Amino acid sequence: MPSHRMPSEADIISTVEFNHTGELLATGDKGGRVVIFQREPESKNAPHSQGEYDVYSTFQSHEPEFDYLKSLEIEEKINKIKWLPQQNAAHSLLSTNDKTIKLWKITERDKRPEGYNLKDEEGKLKDLSTVTSLQVPVLKPMDLMVEVSPRRIFANGHTYHINSISVNSDCETYMSADDLRINLWHLAVTDRSFNIVDIKPANMEDLTEVITASEFHPHHCNLFVYSSSKGSLRLCDMRAAALCDKHSKLFEEPEDPSSRSFFSEIISSVSDVKFSHSGRYMLTRDYLTVKVWDLNMEARPIETYQVHDYLRSKLCSLYENDCIFDKFECAWNGSDSVIMTGAYNNFFRMFDRNSKRDVTLEASRESSKPRAVLKPRRVCIGGKRRRDDISVDSLDFAKKILHTAWHPAENIIAIAATNNLYIFQDKVNSDMH
Repeated sequence: MPSHRMPSEADIISTVEFNHTGELLATGDKGGRVVIFQREPESKNAPHSQGEYDVYSTFQSHEPEFDYLKSLEIEEKINKIKWLPQQNAAHSLLSTNDKTIKLWKITERDKRPEGYNLKDEEGKLKDLSTVTSLQVPVLKPMDLMVEVSPRRIFANGHTYHINSISVNSDCETYMSADDLRINLWHLAVTDRSFNIVDIKPANMEDLTEVITASEFHPHHCNLFVYSSSKGSLRLCDMRAAALCDKHSKLFEEPEDPSSRSFFSEIISSVSDVKFSHSGRYMLTRDYLTVKVWDLNMEARPIETYQVHDYLRSKLCSLYENDCIFDKFECAWNGSDSVIMTGAYNNFFRMFDRNSKRDVTLEASRESSKPRAVLKPRRVCIGGKRRRDDISVDSLDFAKKILHTAWHPAENIIAIAATNNLYIFQDKVNSDMH
């Protein structure tokens, strides 16, 4: 997991995603690679050893491309990975860069057929005159091989950069969103998609907002949500119309005029939206906060948590070094009672919705040693400082945790810190759970 060499740009992790059982964990990076980790089964000798994730398969998902019509380079960077619900022994996932979505199938082989009638063991055709009797081929055990094969390529669906993909609960369709449009695809059809949202104005000079993220409802296949750079959420119902430009519900918090500043619009942009497992709530992340919204209440969020309020006074320098445009993700735990999101200095935050307690933890080499206990960290602004506190002026803004994932059922979290993947489990700060 943590590597000791200087990270190259290609090694920077750009997405992290558990599958539906949590047994597999996929990461994508800026070099277009996908690495799949598999959880080790519990052994009889060490019953508590279950939970180690080891590399299961690594493959190149996307290559750099060039759009000759627009004279644009298309990066190989993996923007998002989504697992499909497992329907047979094979696993399937979707991965996307800025323009092209690919469906990959992951299969295991631990047996090989031997004793063909017409081919020798190398697979070459035998001289037919030497074949005098029929034999039944047999399956012989072999070392486990994990094979990854591209099943479908969904290209040419987007003019702008794809920022999210989401598999529908019907297990047959998925959607992909770029800055101005959302498309609905059938998993079996690669040459066409249906445009379900289009916010592109007739005149691009009239453009006031872009789509930042979107997701299907976990249980209702007709509902989806998308977020915007203006801080709003639009819940859409595909039963109402084929083109969902008229949303069913608009979730927006009125701005407090007294706190308005030059940065208000930038920091209110929603960088991620996630439905709760129950489907009742939505979680959003903007630059300084995470918010929980109830699907039945559009006027304002029911909960707002400050992620790093101490940065409010630093927005000017964060604007100058472009950090203010960082897109942090957020995640629910399996029971929707705790939420998690990343911050700077390799810190990540957890908020317990019931006890209202929150904690700042750090992903570091020291904390990733076996049986290490994560110590809560505190950031202070001027004045008195406790021994372990870190001053807001000494935070490292190059170390940022943008991508996190939570195991669907257990207290296991995956944290991407630049080119390192940290997996913390179970006893992570037990007073939070």
